[in-house]
Amino acid sequence: MAILRLKQFFDAHGLSGRVLEFDASSATVELAAAAVGVIPARIAKTLSFQSGAEGCLLVVTAGDQKIDNAKFKAAFGMKAKMLLPEQVRERLGFEVGGVCPFALPPSVPVYLDASLRRFDDVYPACGSASSAVRLTCEELFALSGARAWVDVSKRVDEGA
Repeated sequence: MAILRLKQFFDAHGLSGRVLEFDASSATVELAAAAVGVIPARIAKTLSFQSGAEGCLLVVTAGDQKIDNAKFKAAFGMKAKMLLPEQVRERLGFEVGGVCPFALPPSVPVYLDASLRRFDDVYPACGSASSAVRLTCEELFALSGARAWVDVSKRVDEGA
């Protein structure tokens, strides 16, 4: 199970007490926010995108954001095309709803969206659809092995 792999990952970094597991699903931003007890924006959602024929890249945004296609194309030189659930499972080893930016294959680049920087700490998933982990943005950057901060999102309530 992916949650066990992630618990070992956080144990190795001395952060085992930060992993949260819930009896209910936390597979969506709204469900995760309710489970954790924070506003939806503080949920760090990990989005997986196609990169090349067989590759992918991950972008972690604040929960109240969505990808801005023009910004994504400017940052990555390609159209934003999300992976299908079976591709997520094959390439990342996670199920949709539990995708996180930790303990990934080395070939998977991670980028953090600037929308997260307004918070002291955020809550990404932790390998299952009923888990999260509390991290500062600096910890998230370091533990995810993020390549860079990017600005590729806009608020969900902004126009198309």
